Order: sequence, then structure tokens, then C-alpha cells
Amino acid sequence: MLNTIATILLSLLGVSLIYVLYRTVIGKPVERRIVFAYIGLGVTLPLLMKMTPPLPITTDVQRLYDHISKLPPGSKVLCAFDYDPPSAPELQPMAVAFVKYAFKHDLKLIIMGLWPQGPQQARMALELAFKDSTVAVKPHEEGVDWVNLGFQSGNEFVILSMGDGFKRMFPRDTRLIPYDSIPILNNVVNFSNIDFIMNFGAGYPGTREWVQIGVDRYKSTLGAGTTAVQATEVYPYLSSGQLVGLLGGMSGAAEFEKVLDEKGKASTFLLAQMFGHAAVMAFVIIGNVAFFVLRRKKKSPEGND
Repeated sequence: MLNTIATILLSLLGVSLIYVLYRTVIGKPVERRIVFAYIGLGVTLPLLMKMTPPLPITTDVQRLYDHISKLPPGSKVLCAFDYDPPSAPELQPMAVAFVKYAFKHDLKLIIMGLWPQGPQQARMALELAFKDSTVAVKPHEEGVDWVNLGFQSGNEFVILSMGDGFKRMFPRDTRLIPYDSIPILNNVVNFSNIDFIMNFGAGYPGTREWVQIGVDRYKSTLGAGTTAVQATEVYPYLSSGQLVGLLGGMSGAAEFEKVLDEKGKASTFLLAQMFGHAAVMAFVIIGNVAFFVLRRKKKSPEGND
């Protein structure tokens, strides 16, 4: 029902833009608050719609999926949550999708963070994953199927020290259980015992540091999910083969959900973003049309009089 109402309202808003253009051309533009209302509705209404935007899967996302799909059950994956709540709208959906995939395919998650808020974002992703019916079919035990090692300060020097031994940087997990007493960490000494690293990063420290130390120094295999702004900075690592795949921003998260056949928030957020951008573009066009029409009137003989 909400989907139908939202679709009808968006259609009416689109048609009403013709009237807004007409008023602007005749010199009676709508008030600024009306413009804000259009943009607000353009962003809000798509959140109520059960629509998936047409979205092709890019090579960057497909390469990441192809790699993780080859990981056998029982593979140990180090998952670094290097972001905070302001970056969560872009990164949290891809993190949730990745965690769900890991549990469905019996991958063992070793979670950590170089950002103080990272482990908390991981905890939220885990909670959402456990609510999924396909994940909840099989019980997942903390310490056996996954562990949250928490945050450690030191930026890239943490990664460097982990090369000598994880226990050195993370002597216990977030439950304060000693490293050696956690079953999932049995025989996990350093990066040589990790099958894959997935980094969700919003800046420094993040993907760049994981590439420079985790990949270049310790020869780990790395995939990444970044904000759209940071994606441009790490693309060279993708083309060089230092990254096996990349999820860039909201579109990357939505593509990842699509390739995993997951219904997540990224697709909904991307749809809202698309309609919001469309509303802004419509008013830019209306404003430019009005500008040229009014300028022509001023140049005409009648306008000079």
C-alpha cells in the first residue's frame, strides 16, 4: 500500500514540475521553501517504495564476489571495520551484506578495528545479520564462528605489529577472554594463517594502509569497501592487482547486495539518492530556462520600455 501511494505521489510531483516551470517563466517563481519541499519528498518517498534501481554490476564488484565465492567453508577472514557513524550510510549496508554472506557460507570472521567506533559498527552489523532468517537457521557461536577483537590504537603500526603476531596487539577480545582461550583463534598467529582480509574504510587509517602493509609486506589477499570519496584514491591499487575487488560508496554497496541477491538498505538508499538528484537537476533546468527567457524579455523593445 505504501509503495503504491509513494509511486503515485512521486508521479504527481514529476508532473507538477511543468506547472512550476510555467510559473517561473511568467515571472512568478515558487518560494524557496517549496523547492526544499520537492527535494525533501524526492528523497523521502523512495524510501517507502519496494523498488530496486536498474544497476549493472561493475567489474570491481564482480571481481570481489568472484574471489570470496571461491573461499571454502571454514576459511578464516579478517574483517577490519575502519569507519565511524558519519560514514555508516555508505559502508554499513555493504558490511551487513558481507557478514551475512560469510555466515551463510560458513566463513569464520575475525573482526577488529583501527577506528575506535569500528568494532561497535561491527556489532551492529552482526545484530542485523543474525535477524536474517537464512542466517538464523544455523546457530553461530561467538568465539567459534566469529570473534570481535575490538579496537587498538596505533594506526598502521597495528597492522605492522600484527605481522609478527595478532596476540601482541589483541591479547583478548571484547569480552575480555584471553586470545589463547578463543577456539576460532587456534593456530592463528599472523597474516599467514588468514585466508582473506576485508576492509571497510572511510579514510586514515584504512584501505591504503592495509594495502601498503598487509598486502605489500605480508602478501595478504585484500578486498575493500570504501566511501565514494575515498574510492578514487584506492582505484590505482585495484588496477595494480593489490586489491582483488572494490565496493565504492552507495552504488558499490547496492551492486554488492544485487550480486549476492540480498535485499538491503543500500538499494533503497540509492533509489532515494537518485530521485533527490533528479529533483535538484529539475530545478537547475527550470532556473536556467527562466533566466534565459527573462533575459530575452529584457532585451526586447517592450522590455526596454
